[in-house]
Amino acid sequence: MLRTLRNRLILSHILPFLIVIPLAGIAFIYILETKVILPRFTNELVADARLISELTSEQPELWQDTTKLEALIQRFKSQNDAQTMFYDINGLLLASSDPKNENQLGSLLSNDDIARVQDGMIIKKIKYHQEYMAEVIEVFAPVISSDNQLIGIIGISYPFLSIPEEFLQLRYIILGILAFALIIGVGLSSVLAITISIPLQHVTEAIDKLAKGDNLDYLEVQGPEEIKSLAKSTNLLFERIQNHEKTRKQLLANLIHELGRPLGALRSGIQSLKLGAGKDPQLLDDLTTGIDAEMVRLQELLDDLAHLHDQVYGFLELNRENITPQSWLPKVLRPWQEIAAEKELDWTLEIPENLPDFKADPLRLAQIIENLVSNAIKYTPKDGSVKIIAGNDPNNIWFKVCDTGPGIPPEDENKIFEPFYRGEQKDKIIRGMGLGLSIAHDLAIAHKGEILVDSKLGQGSTFTVSIPTD
Repeated sequence: MLRTLRNRLILSHILPFLIVIPLAGIAFIYILETKVILPRFTNELVADARLISELTSEQPELWQDTTKLEALIQRFKSQNDAQTMFYDINGLLLASSDPKNENQLGSLLSNDDIARVQDGMIIKKIKYHQEYMAEVIEVFAPVISSDNQLIGIIGISYPFLSIPEEFLQLRYIILGILAFALIIGVGLSSVLAITISIPLQHVTEAIDKLAKGDNLDYLEVQGPEEIKSLAKSTNLLFERIQNHEKTRKQLLANLIHELGRPLGALRSGIQSLKLGAGKDPQLLDDLTTGIDAEMVRLQELLDDLAHLHDQVYGFLELNRENITPQSWLPKVLRPWQEIAAEKELDWTLEIPENLPDFKADPLRLAQIIENLVSNAIKYTPKDGSVKIIAGNDPNNIWFKVCDTGPGIPPEDENKIFEPFYRGEQKDKIIRGMGLGLSIAHDLAIAHKGEILVDSKLGQGSTFTVSIPTD
């Protein structure tokens, strides 16, 4: 029964009703009986004993005639269970309102009770009565004559057996309250348990599906705040697993694509050499140059994958050196200037003479700029232009790479720095693995800098790399 969270929640809500209400009822009845009812009945019996004592104290002759005492008892006979008894000064029972006590006429009170009453005290006590099988309230009062002489003793007793009967209705009321509270408690606890257990069950099933690799829909965020937070975390986990799976598939597809062309070209060159192409010096030079270019391309691919490994495991270490941009930047860009010239692009490089030196990792920073320039050349059509501008502000040195390519759609500007993202390929341009901008972005962050993009469709793009000089 207690194996499920729902049953435990229900039990946790009804246990207080099962325990607290009965205990409170028992305590209430006990306090009412012992602290209110018993003292009240005892005081009433004492008052009755005093009244009878005052009435009989003016008639000493009553105590000499048991017949008159019997007649008087009939006048005082109560309509309830209280009993009235008359004793002489020695404690002998002379008359009783209870017919059961006829065989006890002449019996004595206890010596202690006689002594205390003879001293003028009123005795109040509660004792267990074997005949009634219940506790009995007893009061004994002396009867003093006008000349201050003890002429008799009045005894009044009341069996406590009748008092619980008067509380029977109260017990029924408490039981009714308990039953009603249990019904309400079970109902409310069931509702609360369901609102907790059902969302939690959905989360558990979702996690189980994730573990088994099954397809999963997003969980509905409902229930208490803790369950909502758990559902949100599960949805986030599912989204990340989906992204990782998508990235894995995209990586494999990109690797196949990127490795296929250079390997195909290498195999074609090798086959040509096997067929005797090496006998022609010019053809041999062309083939070896092409093979070398494809090997360079494979090496670049390997470098990108190595950097991706660094991204995942956080190994982007920088070797900062003092850099003079006026001499450093032209050396970095010279190979790319030649590539731009081969594509018949207008090339511009602007470096202010007063640009200050700064500290950065020259190899990593060159990798950032080369990635941006490579993309600019790749996407800019023939007769277009590529411009690189260097500058600074009080806190940063920056490099702008501007092109007149097709531009970037606004919806893609926030995605281009994600690994493997290459956008929609509406043209036939080979776009690579989609790691260049991601690598440049991470390297800029490693320098505590940033890369910003400003692009307009059909007019080109401008990427700005900012590196702090502090």
